[in-house]
Amino acid sequence: MPEPSLLAGWLQDFGLAGLFLWSLLAATLVPLSSEAALAAARGLDLAPVTMLFLAATAGNVGGALINWFLGAYCLRFKHRRWFPVSDVQLQKAGARFGRWGAAVLLFSWIPVVGDPLTFAAGALRYPLARFLIAVTLGKAARYAVVLWLTGAALPVFAAV
Repeated sequence: MPEPSLLAGWLQDFGLAGLFLWSLLAATLVPLSSEAALAAARGLDLAPVTMLFLAATAGNVGGALINWFLGAYCLRFKHRRWFPVSDVQLQKAGARFGRWGAAVLLFSWIPVVGDPLTFAAGALRYPLARFLIAVTLGKAARYAVVLWLTGAALPVFAAV
């Protein structure tokens, strides 16, 4: 019998808590795929689909919340030479958030782009309640699609 992958082993060992933590870390700068974890959890029949959806969504929103708080905290260092974002970039981001606000945060689920968006929202002190609503809607919609696609694909792969 082949060894389970790191992800499958993680999910089998830690269950829903493992899916939650994997999804939380994936929403930070840690290079993990929460979509792969959710699809694997569904393929392993780890828990009912609703529980998988809730664990992945809560974990990923939690990771985005960490980014928001890091952005809010790190802003105090914006005048240091090593700070990675210039005043001009902050002003441009502030203008975008002022104009688009929650609509921009609906795309916080996009790999590579989403993490900086949630960090920027914190740095710009975007209202936390509106942040949570928009980020949760975007991430929940993504996970609903992942679960639907996984559910459609599993019978195909089971037949092979």
